[in-house]
Amino acid sequence: MATLASPRDRPPRAYGVRGKWTALALALFVNLLFVGVLVFSVSWQNRKPEAVTAELYAPPPPQPRVEVKPEPTPPRPAPEPKPAPKPPEPVVEKPDTRAADIALKAKREEERRLQEQAERVQREREQRQQEELRKKEEARKAEEKHQAELRERQARQIETLKAQAAREAQMRTQAERELAMRAQAERESRMRAQAEQETRARAEQAAASAARNNAQARWIDQIRSRIRGYINLPPDIPGNPEAIFDVVQLPTGEIIDVKLRKSSGVHAYDDAVQRAILKASPLPKPVPADLFQRSLELHFRPLDQ
Repeated sequence: MATLASPRDRPPRAYGVRGKWTALALALFVNLLFVGVLVFSVSWQNRKPEAVTAELYAPPPPQPRVEVKPEPTPPRPAPEPKPAPKPPEPVVEKPDTRAADIALKAKREEERRLQEQAERVQREREQRQQEELRKKEEARKAEEKHQAELRERQARQIETLKAQAAREAQMRTQAERELAMRAQAERESRMRAQAEQETRARAEQAAASAARNNAQARWIDQIRSRIRGYINLPPDIPGNPEAIFDVVQLPTGEIIDVKLRKSSGVHAYDDAVQRAILKASPLPKPVPADLFQRSLELHFRPLDQ
């Protein structure tokens, strides 16, 4: 009859192979358990917080107090009999803990690696944020600089336009002043020329009038001389009285009417002069012919030559 052999009675080689397989299975189980815990923790950390809804209730109204009569105390149960002592458990050989140590070490190494990775990700995120802030600050400063340069350039352009406008206004003012001065000079020149022309015209007119008057006076003297040649002076004329006659003649010099305007006071002298005027017809013609006058006013004195 075969007997069961205890673990101590087994061959050493068979025990060692089974221990390796046990350790490997335990290590795989621990690693799988660690990965599951890690995934659960990561998903739990990334899970969005759920909203908490709180409902408030008013406390219930007070209930009427009811007197409760105490119940009778039940009898104590009889003590249970103590269990019989268990037989000693068989001694079981402790498993090899090297695989568990390796798994724990791998777990800690994985945790350290994940922690370092998380820290590295956090540092990279912070660096990216700082880089973005730095770029934004540089962009803001560049924009401020650009705006300042633009304002400065616009201010310079405005100053240039103002200076140009001032120069153009000054040039316009100067041109207007020069134009006004030239216009004033031209007006003064025209006025001087007109005044000189008027002066010459007046002088010429005066000269022509004087020449005409002289010519007319000579013509009148010729007429009077012709008439005096026909006057028979009466004797004993007192003084040198003047007689004035209005004579009307034709362009040919023929006399058609003679009237005494003013008497000399000596009737005989007035008649003698009137007869002489009629005898002198036709009278001399003027030179030039445009000096002819239809009506003449002739003055006579006895002592005139």
